Amino acid sequence: MRISVIGCGYLGAVHAASMAKLGHDVVGVDTDAAKVEALAQGEAPFYEPGLPELLREAVATGRLIFTTDIGAAADAQVHFLCVGTPQKRGEYAADLRYVNSAVDSLLPHLAPGSLVAGKSTVPVGTARGIAERVAAVQPEAMVAWNPEFLREGYAVKDTLHPDRIVYGVPGGPGSDRGRIAEVMLDEVYAAPLAEHTPKVVTDYTTAELVKTAANSFLATKISFINAMAELCEATGADVTQLADAIGHDARIGRKFLNAGLGFGGGCLPKDIRAFMARAGELGVDQALSFLREVDSINMRRRVRMVDLAREVCGGSIVGRRVGVLGAAFKPDSDDVRDSPALNVAAQMQLQGAHVTVTDPQAVPNAERAWPDLTFAATAEAAAAGADVVLLLTEWREYRDLDPVAFGEVVAGKRLIDGRNVLDPARWRAAGWTYRALGRP
Repeated sequence: MRISVIGCGYLGAVHAASMAKLGHDVVGVDTDAAKVEALAQGEAPFYEPGLPELLREAVATGRLIFTTDIGAAADAQVHFLCVGTPQKRGEYAADLRYVNSAVDSLLPHLAPGSLVAGKSTVPVGTARGIAERVAAVQPEAMVAWNPEFLREGYAVKDTLHPDRIVYGVPGGPGSDRGRIAEVMLDEVYAAPLAEHTPKVVTDYTTAELVKTAANSFLATKISFINAMAELCEATGADVTQLADAIGHDARIGRKFLNAGLGFGGGCLPKDIRAFMARAGELGVDQALSFLREVDSINMRRRVRMVDLAREVCGGSIVGRRVGVLGAAFKPDSDDVRDSPALNVAAQMQLQGAHVTVTDPQAVPNAERAWPDLTFAATAEAAAAGADVVLLLTEWREYRDLDPVAFGEVVAGKRLIDGRNVLDPARWRAAGWTYRALGRP
């Protein structure tokens, strides 16, 4: 098929390259000329495993091009909206300016029978509003909502081999226009559907809710185990063993029960807040009031990490040298949006510590976000002369550190494992004072 992807940030770049890999002819459109130029050369403007190779392959075949000219999308059969929906400054609600701008630019180029497929995470009711705007300009075009479920670090796999595909179609499943939209999207996703990927066809509002509900559930699960970590710290229990025990229950499962510093990034925090804001607008805010505590538990983890560092340093971090391992909000990513690791590092710096941060991929982005922090290229350089070391992003190379050799570069063998991924016995045997959230 002929496909356009409007917005070539994280979501759009991955989607465009993946659609070309599936055999479609794709044009990616973005207003950022520098980003477009890099993508056109097959260069990913952010770190995502597997994406550079996929981009180079797709560009080389000629099936994938990038441009700043929205007119290049005019002959596309399906237009994917992949722009960001950040949190509004000073509010919980989602900022839809980029979505609205993308729709405005696309409207003059819609052809009869074309399909606008939204992938951005949006508040309930957005798709219906876009459909009304499209109908006013091109009545024979349609709108569908096709939410994304990407995990940073696995985005290529999640696009080419998704665990489910959701269509929110006009008129709902079974309507005439709904069936047409479904057939068009089935052609787009013919390859993953041939792998028996589950498909859910529903109405606009349900499709919009699927993404926000999924993220809210995952955030709740993370905050639940972190609430248990608070209880474990008060009682001397071990939250990792607790998670293992309850995770064996098939109704609960072990995934997302890793206690520690909590979640961050560009999705979960802003999505649950936007969900709460939209519920308030709809007059059902009490239904999601529990998400306020989910958010609060998550933010408390960051404060507790600083408190732990203060404890192991004898009651004060003023003048102490602190080595921080990790800046990205999660491993296999260079994304520092709402990064718990950077937030903790900045808090400690503001409270008088001398902080040095390292990360395998995120240092350039972290430097732009927090220029007052000091950065190093390696774990050893960040920890040189440190009074305490904090593991805040669980990159494999940090998990594999040799506690004996690593102990030779620090001033004091004090380690706080903010992700509960290290073996306490191994580090303590090497002479380290080991502390972690929710463990004795």
